[in-house]
Amino acid sequence: MEPDEKVDIRSPNLDAGIIIRCQRGDRDAQQQLYEFYHRKVHQRMVRMVGGEQADDLTQRVFLQVFRTIGQFAGDARLETWIYRVATNEALQHLRRSRRHATGPLDWEPVDVNSDPRQRLEQRDLLQHSMQRLEPELRCIFLLREVEELSYREIAKTLGIPEGTVGSRLNRARSDLKRHLLDLGWAG
Repeated sequence: MEPDEKVDIRSPNLDAGIIIRCQRGDRDAQQQLYEFYHRKVHQRMVRMVGGEQADDLTQRVFLQVFRTIGQFAGDARLETWIYRVATNEALQHLRRSRRHATGPLDWEPVDVNSDPRQRLEQRDLLQHSMQRLEPELRCIFLLREVEELSYREIAKTLGIPEGTVGSRLNRARSDLKRHLLDLGWAG
């Protein structure tokens, strides 16, 4: 690919073209990559650290991506690599701040036939329970249950074995249920 060649962001080989151009320091390619992945990365940040910090952390993720894209080996999809950078940034932030806040989930894990006040109470209960989960467990739970990634995709994103994903997901579910019960969930 020539340095001045533009990459169509709908192209199935977006990753290869963008990577090469970004590794060369092409600002247009960096802008395309940012525009293509920004929204998903921001959504991940909101889920993991909450809305207040999501904008800043999203910017940090892309700074890190552009600083280290030369290290991208191509053994995974670019999207997976970017999400791994994002997840690591969120986990580092949570460890540094010792705060376990999350933003609202984009799904309703409650009975939609219940009254609105009850749904709001259940959602609040879930949010408080999620905040009590260890950051790594919350991350795996959100990647699986909200973003619907496979165990293999989660393993690649976090750089851990698939078996570890399964055991941590089971622990996250168990801890979440315990926290829900502690906060008064009737089950």
